[in-house]
Amino acid sequence: MAAKDNSTVTLLAGGDIGPVYEPTDQFAELIAPVLQKADLRFGQCERIYSERGSAPHFAMRPGGDHSRLHPRLASIWNAAGIDIVSVASNHTMDWGPEPLLDTIDLFRGMGKHVIGAGRNEEEARRPAIVERNGVKIAFLAYCSVLRDGQAAGTDKVGIAPLRAHNYYSAEDFQPGTPPKVITVPYANDVQAMEADIKKAKQQADVVIVSLHWGLRHIPKTICTYQPPVAHAAIDAGADLILGHHAHSIKAVEVYKGKVCFYSIGDFLTTGSPTTPAEFLEWNLWWFQIEPECMPPHGMHHHPAHCRNTMLAKAVIGKKGIERVSFLPAFINARAQPYVVAPDDPKFKEVLDYTEWVSNQHPHEFRVEGGEVVIKT
Repeated sequence: MAAKDNSTVTLLAGGDIGPVYEPTDQFAELIAPVLQKADLRFGQCERIYSERGSAPHFAMRPGGDHSRLHPRLASIWNAAGIDIVSVASNHTMDWGPEPLLDTIDLFRGMGKHVIGAGRNEEEARRPAIVERNGVKIAFLAYCSVLRDGQAAGTDKVGIAPLRAHNYYSAEDFQPGTPPKVITVPYANDVQAMEADIKKAKQQADVVIVSLHWGLRHIPKTICTYQPPVAHAAIDAGADLILGHHAHSIKAVEVYKGKVCFYSIGDFLTTGSPTTPAEFLEWNLWWFQIEPECMPPHGMHHHPAHCRNTMLAKAVIGKKGIERVSFLPAFINARAQPYVVAPDDPKFKEVLDYTEWVSNQHPHEFRVEGGEVVIKT
């Protein structure tokens, strides 16, 4: 009789990565010891690393100078030990196709698996299939925060898209009240994602889908296109969804026994200390950066609630994902995330925040040691 295979793989996943201050390795100092304990580590690339390209092809912000960094600033990815990199980001094509290709080549030269964008549609949609301890895991990545012309094509450099239509209707008598915003995913993009997942499922024991989507900086709100996309991915065979882009923790949902993290929060990034007036002249959501996070000493230029964050964790076996949890974490004023222990008041703060943003979605949390386990 063959011996039972009990081998598992531990995955840790963080959100957006791309600090703009040097040396970038400093931002991983507090979190790296935790990341090193995992078998695999996932991160979302918020920048491009190149000296090529021309000043932003897409005038509508966010974008600008900080979306393209010198390749030496990519050292953060080795400092954190990230193995799987999603380059499906709203900044990926800011400076044109050449910087994206340089970034992909740079990561591959580091020995990392790159997903979510490429020289053409086939490459952008191709899964990274990683084997550890005899377990095969397929990773796919898509981006919903795209401008026209950024999606990959048959012979066109770009991003794997999961776009959404916007519709608006007046909802209130009060002057200045925003309209109701209804977002509906592109049917063709959903169908292509479903086909990718089904194909990947034939090649791997588990399929993990990364989605760069939703509203950044806005607490709690989930766009109407997001749950249908998440459910379609899981119905097609996805075992776990890792969302990001919002820079803050969003809902955790359990659907048919599978976990969707709508956003795992900010991670190893800094943001910008100023916002151009022309960018947000229409804006309804303004925020103050906490004084300790501002220059010359502070480096985390996002709203206060974005300092609550997490590492998503999955224990994966041949028969699927055996356990999903998250490690509550906090980002200090110098933009360094660190895992908080249960006796740290920040642990309860992050847990309570995650419970609040999740309270309209099916889920159940329980604390085990230093982790919050999600009942599936």
